[in-house]
Amino acid sequence: MRNGHVPPADQAGLRRANLALVVRTLREHGQQSRAQLSALSGLSKATVSNLVSELESRRLVRAAGLTAGRQGRPGQLVELSPGSVCGIGLEINLEYLRATVLDLAGTVVTEQLVPLRVVELGPQRCLDQLAELARSMLATVAAVGAWPAGITVAVPGLVDTQAGVVRFAPNLRWRQIALVDGLAARVDLPLERCAVDNDANLAALAEHTSGAASGTDDLLCIVGSSGVGAGLLAAGVPVRGASGFAGEVGHLSLDPLGPSCPCGNRGCWERQIDLGTLLEVMSSPDDPVRDPSLAVSDRLRIIRVRAEAGDRRTLDALQQVGDALGVGLALLINVLNPAAVVLGGYFAELYEWLVEHARIQIASRVLSPEAARAAILPSTLGFTAAIRGGAQHAMRMVMDNPTLAPVVASEPTEAPA
Repeated sequence: MRNGHVPPADQAGLRRANLALVVRTLREHGQQSRAQLSALSGLSKATVSNLVSELESRRLVRAAGLTAGRQGRPGQLVELSPGSVCGIGLEINLEYLRATVLDLAGTVVTEQLVPLRVVELGPQRCLDQLAELARSMLATVAAVGAWPAGITVAVPGLVDTQAGVVRFAPNLRWRQIALVDGLAARVDLPLERCAVDNDANLAALAEHTSGAASGTDDLLCIVGSSGVGAGLLAAGVPVRGASGFAGEVGHLSLDPLGPSCPCGNRGCWERQIDLGTLLEVMSSPDDPVRDPSLAVSDRLRIIRVRAEAGDRRTLDALQQVGDALGVGLALLINVLNPAAVVLGGYFAELYEWLVEHARIQIASRVLSPEAARAAILPSTLGFTAAIRGGAQHAMRMVMDNPTLAPVVASEPTEAPA
């Protein structure tokens, strides 16, 4: 640095940071005048006015009327422009692909589910199908006149988010799959606008942002499906661990002599509580509820009907899973001490039959009475939590760096301060 001047690269970085600060302030506080944005952000009025003009040129903010109830000239309010930018979330599950599109306001633009036998298809053909679904979502974004901030894919397994690689997804039987490279090449999208993360991590993000535990900063989210994973937030920050692989709670070996698991161990927690285990315990092999062509939602509907009718085998199976769920949760609560635990996936769908059995185990096994009082909540997002989190993550790419959004030529307008 010479003569007190900041190098151009630092100036560009500072401007990106200030643009992101204005966007975050509007997201947290809603409509604001430029003067109010200056007070909230700590930036000068002139700087804020300049930043808002650039954000308007990128269609990230828009005029929202005038302030009222104060002396002098009214100020022009600005707000995030909800329909201009969208994030796309995709999910790979054992039996389906799922997609959603969210705008800046968090409104769902479209959702789609594609039944698919992922293991039988193999990773590369699955990526072909995923890319087709992504192109459909991108077409929808274009049709509503919006710009795609990016795509984030949710996967049940160990994910290297920096490299964009699925290191190991035992239930999918995937190892070392360069998912981001493969997807970006197939949909002709820049690498920096594609990402992949563990499904439970993304579900926890969605639950914290707009779900059952909205605003709860110390949060554990347990997602139950064909496997079991966890997303954890501490003081509002995702906990990923040294290698980024934290949250694989489904593979806690709680019974070393128990059944084998696709991960290679025995007695994993998910082999006691995943949906496949519940179906095995509550039904015989020829039971319609085990029909692999039946959608998960239809299977859960059958289980609910039987439980509501008081079917003994179904209720006993739910108690067995609820007890095992509580044993594992007690272990995690003792270690992590969350303020709330969100039960996602199929646990949310059958919450009323699982939660009391789980709470009994938690109360008897958690050392601290205060920790044992952690709220056990059903997800309000259900099976869509991971893709909602994926879309929110994709949106954060442009919220953290608004200069990614293209500048759209428009007539300059002068706004009151």
